[in-house]
Amino acid sequence: MNFKFKCKLQTKIMLLVFAVVVVALLTTNVLISRSTELEITDGIGRQAMSIAHLVARSPIVIEGLSKGRNIEEMKNYTSESATAADVEYVVILNMQGVREAHPDRRKIGERFVGGDEAEALLGQEYTSIARGTLGDSLRAFVPVIDEGGQQVGVVVVGILMDDIKILVKQVSNVLLVATAIGMSVGIIGAFMLSYNIKKTLFGLEPEAIAKRLEERNAMLYSVREGIIAVDKQGMITLVNDEALRMLTMAGVYGNPINKPVGNYVPNTRLIEVIQSGKAELDQEQDFYGLSVLTNRLPMVVDGKIIGAISTFRDKTEVKMLAEQLTGVRDYVDALRAQAHEFMNQLHVILGLVNLESYKQLATYINRIVSEHEAELSFVAKRIREPVIAGFILSKLSLARENDIIMHLAEESYVPQPKQEKIIYELVTVIGNLVENAFDAVKNSDHREVELHMYCDEDTLCIHVSDTGEGILPELSDHLFEKGISSKGDQRGFGLYLVRRSLEELEGEIEFETRPGEGTVFTVRIPYEIKEEQDD
Repeated sequence: MNFKFKCKLQTKIMLLVFAVVVVALLTTNVLISRSTELEITDGIGRQAMSIAHLVARSPIVIEGLSKGRNIEEMKNYTSESATAADVEYVVILNMQGVREAHPDRRKIGERFVGGDEAEALLGQEYTSIARGTLGDSLRAFVPVIDEGGQQVGVVVVGILMDDIKILVKQVSNVLLVATAIGMSVGIIGAFMLSYNIKKTLFGLEPEAIAKRLEERNAMLYSVREGIIAVDKQGMITLVNDEALRMLTMAGVYGNPINKPVGNYVPNTRLIEVIQSGKAELDQEQDFYGLSVLTNRLPMVVDGKIIGAISTFRDKTEVKMLAEQLTGVRDYVDALRAQAHEFMNQLHVILGLVNLESYKQLATYINRIVSEHEAELSFVAKRIREPVIAGFILSKLSLARENDIIMHLAEESYVPQPKQEKIIYELVTVIGNLVENAFDAVKNSDHREVELHMYCDEDTLCIHVSDTGEGILPELSDHLFEKGISSKGDQRGFGLYLVRRSLEELEGEIEFETRPGEGTVFTVRIPYEIKEEQDD
């Protein structure tokens, strides 16, 4: 069976740091111990050599070896010197390598043991390690020279290696304590480091971070909106596939990452957003000739602005979606109004059936059918575009449901347009002006709305009048701005959309209002007529 041991990031970091500390400390301990041992041995050797020099230059030793005088005094002197210098022994040899002085007087007169004295008998001074009668020792050899410059013997100062090892062990114990303390500090440091890293990563494991990064990238690159993010210096840090596609369509190539945003996006205001810290929502922007709707927002982390992000989409796509939604809403309103109207008519029919008033029933049904056909024929003859005609019929039904008198002027006549795209803009213009008129007469005693549409050469003229209370003077200059309305919050979008559609059609709008009498909106739009009109 294959078992996989999974270890958390914090544990891995702790183990790694601890292992590094342990290896470093143990390696340092070994190197320092070896170096300390060599230094101690060398230092003791120099100490022994200094003592040997002092003894070798003593007149007592020189006379004892050269003239054979004061031999006993020489023996006492070497013993006292060894005790005073805290060394294991001081031995004096004659030129034959025979001991003339030794801590153990029984060994005086015997040859020196160790075999490392030969070079000293030839006039050399040095240190060596050898086994003697007292055990392994570090020895310092210094020749004894008389007044005539002749070598008359050798002084040997010895320190047992066991004493040196005791010193080395004491130093090693100190190093071990220091190593243990270092390991303890390393463990604490490893824990603190791993905890800090885990906190920085929000407690996530590398696998979870990688998964979230993949998910984030998948989300960013799958959305229909273009996304561009910049850092505080205005350098691009993120561009998704849709933004790259739009840049390519505009003829801008290359990788924009880590490049100034101004070099790739014209009229960008991301730098201003970073400076002000205020979001800019639903703004229209020219993107290399392509009109886009963009949102610009500052990116804030821990209360500090670290950059900005912009999302944008082709305005045409947004408009198509809005037109689809508007059309669905209008169809729903029309169906609801017609359903309500038909329900009332069915109630009347049911009552006449129950009363067995069949003659009145036939008259009523014929009147309903004739009125419906008359209205349908009236609108269809004057509005030759089926979409606009159906749209106006839905508004007539909605007006009856809301107890509003709505007229399509008898002089109205609109032939089919040459370009179909104008139809959807006209739906927006007519729909919002009529809805605005409905709202204006909602609280009036006489609720009446009139729609008049006609072509004057190559211009389509639309008049929408109402019998409402009129427009307040303080709103007149800002009537077509987004969010401006006398009907309360979350309103003021209808006339703003009318203005946007008219800008697209290169049309114009004006209005005349009289307090207490009503308002008339007049729209003029360039209009090309389709050459072949349907009958």
